[in-house]
Amino acid sequence: MRFIVWTSLILIVVLLGSGAYGFYRVTRNLPQISSLKDYQPSIVTNLYADDGSLIAEYYLERRIVVPLEKIPQTLIDAFVAAEDARFFEHEGIDFFGILRALWKNIKARGIVQGGSTITQQVTKSLLLTPERSYTRKLREAILAYRIEKYLSKKEILFLYLNQIYLGHGAYGVEAAAQNYFSKNVQELELAECAMLAGLPQAPSRYSPYSYPQRAKE
Repeated sequence: MRFIVWTSLILIVVLLGSGAYGFYRVTRNLPQISSLKDYQPSIVTNLYADDGSLIAEYYLERRIVVPLEKIPQTLIDAFVAAEDARFFEHEGIDFFGILRALWKNIKARGIVQGGSTITQQVTKSLLLTPERSYTRKLREAILAYRIEKYLSKKEILFLYLNQIYLGHGAYGVEAAAQNYFSKNVQELELAECAMLAGLPQAPSRYSPYSYPQRAKE
């Protein structure tokens, strides 16, 4: 009996030690989330003629950063509904969303929905490499939780809506609004907001240029 007790205790200690070491390996050298407060992405540089007309654009990524206050609430609501319905309720990781996505993917016999929250997408885009591994996914979840404690929901949405790729070289909602509708983001109508919100999952598949009918759906 005493042997069983001691063996169990040793096993528990080994498991706890292994878990602690594994957590240390995953969390060491994580990127500093403080850099998100000083968001300075690659943006468009415009060259104008003397009369004020646009001559050329220079950019690595066609992005025009716009304050959250200038983004229509209908567009914000559309993205939240499409990408992370429980955004204002969770703390970076939505376990219900993960289970829901898993169930839908099982029923569809393929990947039709991801389980990443908006905060996780910000983490992946701004702080981590695009590699696909369980270790990177765990690091992403830890960073997303920390970001939720460091930034407000509005600050996270600002980063997300200006950073996200929306197809045809457009990064962020302002560049996408100009690309697809030749207007500024604050001028978008409801249907246009809905179309943009449907792009993140598959920008090329739902491109209004390549597949106008899919984009309408």
